[in-house]
Amino acid sequence: MKKIILTVFYLLLAAGLAIILLLWTIVLRSNVKASEPVRIYVPTGSDFGTLNDTLMSADFLRSHRSFVITSRLKSFGKTVKPGSYVIEPGMSNNSIVNILRSGRQTPVNVTFNNIRTLGELAGRVGGQIEADSATLALFFGDETNYSADGFDSRTLIGVFIPDTYQLYWSVDARGFYRRMLKEYRDYWNDERLAMARSAGLTPAEVSALASIVDEEASREEEKPRIAGVYINRLRLGMPLQADPTVKFAVNDFSIRRILNRHLEVDSPYNTYKYAGLPPGPIRCPSRSGLEAVLKSEDHDYLYFVAKPDGSGYHHFSRTLAEHNRYASAYRRELNRRRIYQ
Repeated sequence: MKKIILTVFYLLLAAGLAIILLLWTIVLRSNVKASEPVRIYVPTGSDFGTLNDTLMSADFLRSHRSFVITSRLKSFGKTVKPGSYVIEPGMSNNSIVNILRSGRQTPVNVTFNNIRTLGELAGRVGGQIEADSATLALFFGDETNYSADGFDSRTLIGVFIPDTYQLYWSVDARGFYRRMLKEYRDYWNDERLAMARSAGLTPAEVSALASIVDEEASREEEKPRIAGVYINRLRLGMPLQADPTVKFAVNDFSIRRILNRHLEVDSPYNTYKYAGLPPGPIRCPSRSGLEAVLKSEDHDYLYFVAKPDGSGYHHFSRTLAEHNRYASAYRRELNRRRIYQ
């Protein structure tokens, strides 16, 4: 009887050890064959079947069946949280399930710059988060989504300061806007608000002017000087006469030479026709453009025109007569290059 008991004990022990070894193999042993981190995207509305298809397409698991078994053992699969997840080399099924079940996403880098319109912004960002360009465009097109924050369809683009931001991939259009609004409000701290007031400008006006400066300046170091020219004109009540605003007004940024017919377009963005700032930015104002306006050069220049040498620098003038001489030289260079429009 004693031998029988011992035999049964050892059999149970062996069976238990075998089960433990099997569970360790299925649940705790590394099941990632990839040697580099793998990022997977789980769309909103996915079920466990969709998740399985995503994992199989990514083809980074040694045993897909063991992942399914582990998911069942851990009661994972009734709900699947959307997002972007990074699976590291050496991860076990247990670790993978824990990440997916908890919705522990790895943020994605969302980058945008050189954006002139909300449509361009929607197209650029729509390829980097789950919300597509059409969804973002619809959100931007409905002013009720942001009017309570003090913006309309003309000023909204000033909220989006070009940079690289970390966001969760599953963020929707409203979530993207709210995050960018937070960044915008963080930028406009007490110090910058005071600087804007000393220049006689609101944050929205700083954004509008910065967008013009960004378009005018080919050289970063000239931005504060160009900003100073426009601020001088605003203080004197002179029209800004900024060529980039005319391009925006006619919706043609390929224009290389502003002609009289362009100057006649009836648009509040035509700063040759209407004095003061346009009703909103003509692009997403850059940080350097904003800083150039807030820290503009204190000088008495009222005019500037591109140098004809193609360097990207400008001649700055205090008098119209001096400016006209520089402008004539620039026009002659355009003619020499056969740039007529």
